[in-house]
Amino acid sequence: MTAHTPKLFVKSYGCQMNVYDAERMADALAPEGYVETQSADDADLIILNTCHIREKAAEKVYSELGRIRKMKQETGRSPKVAVAGCVAQAEGAEILKRAPVVDLVVGPQSYHRLPELLREAAEGRRPVDTEFSVEDKFDHLSRPAPKAIRGRRVTAFVTVQEGCDKFCTFCVVPYTRGAEASRSVAQIVAETERLVAAGVREVTLLGQNVDAFHGEGPDGRAWSLARLLERLAEVEGLARLRYTTSHPRDMDDDLIAAHRDLPKLMPYLHLPVQSGSDRILAAMNRKHTADEYLRLIDKVRAARPDLALSGDFIVGFPGETDADFEATMAIARAADYASAFTFKYSPRPGTPASDMAGQVEETVKDERLQRLQALISEQQSAFARSLIGRRIDVLLDRPGRHAGQLAGRSPYLQPVQIVAPGANLGDVIDAVVTDVGANSLFAAPAGGARDTHREPAEATA
Repeated sequence: MTAHTPKLFVKSYGCQMNVYDAERMADALAPEGYVETQSADDADLIILNTCHIREKAAEKVYSELGRIRKMKQETGRSPKVAVAGCVAQAEGAEILKRAPVVDLVVGPQSYHRLPELLREAAEGRRPVDTEFSVEDKFDHLSRPAPKAIRGRRVTAFVTVQEGCDKFCTFCVVPYTRGAEASRSVAQIVAETERLVAAGVREVTLLGQNVDAFHGEGPDGRAWSLARLLERLAEVEGLARLRYTTSHPRDMDDDLIAAHRDLPKLMPYLHLPVQSGSDRILAAMNRKHTADEYLRLIDKVRAARPDLALSGDFIVGFPGETDADFEATMAIARAADYASAFTFKYSPRPGTPASDMAGQVEETVKDERLQRLQALISEQQSAFARSLIGRRIDVLLDRPGRHAGQLAGRSPYLQPVQIVAPGANLGDVIDAVVTDVGANSLFAAPAGGARDTHREPAEATA
């Protein structure tokens, strides 16, 4: 009789860090025999990898758990169910009380202990583990097998830093991810080299406040993000580097110079501002002004003139007046974004802003959000149209939507559709932008140089 192969389904919510964490969970469980599946319907273990940033995050998790409970009742199946991530960290044992369907709860710094926690759950103990520090997690990250890396994609995330010490008054990250902590340079370089050896061409360095990276270098001293990028740019076979998310207070001159000096560092910067009103920025505890933000952008663009800027905005923060919102519209116009993420303020339990006076009416938030989104959409379209006729490098990372078509991403993180006979996934090709669609660019090979994707070595884990 063939032994049953247990299947794992991970549903991730929220940020790129959760995408990275989901893959590390799968890697931690691979030695236990688990293989990933794309559906909860045939899974033996379902993990909800949660995010606590958005409004009613916990309630959305409980709603999903209700669907899982119903699925178990209707099918007679009994997969183990785990809640992981930031809602798990914030809610802890309360999840077990409210949702009997849950077998274990694991915080974002403890998922390397999943095999042990599953053994406890199999004994009926319903464990809750939210106590490990970030450094413990860094020390125990599971190494993915080369076969697993090749089965994912030619781009990858690498966590270099977690947590945040900024304590913006609207944000739960310091409470769910903890204080700022950085991995060592040796750990990051080793992981990047393993990824590249298995076929990865582009790596995005992740951190809740990635500019605050201060990992120990081989010289025993703390390295900056700029110095780390310089080291990773030396990895043979790695075509591209990115990083996210940045805080304006930690964007120093060395990092700006890296955008000028490192060809592998893509000309794209995600630099949240949140508001254009100095009064609201102070209430948010951002500790920078609108003018300081704009002068910082000017410095980066002077170093890298072709830079595409992305940002984050929150509208309707407590006390935001019409004049404050107009200041936000003004800074968005001045910054001239290639893209941006816009959100209505939603109170996060336990954060200072949730108890502030002057909570803004939902109808006012809606109207302001629509106006800001219209401006950002106009800027995004204008930036895309400005690329028509230009030559850009395109990293091919997936099949296209039509026969003979491949898809990739521009240096500015835009999806690109292209017909490139003889090209393979992982190639970086010289292309000319021919048209702009609703959500992607269209391009044709320019006939120039091609950085072909070498076949990864059949290395062992």
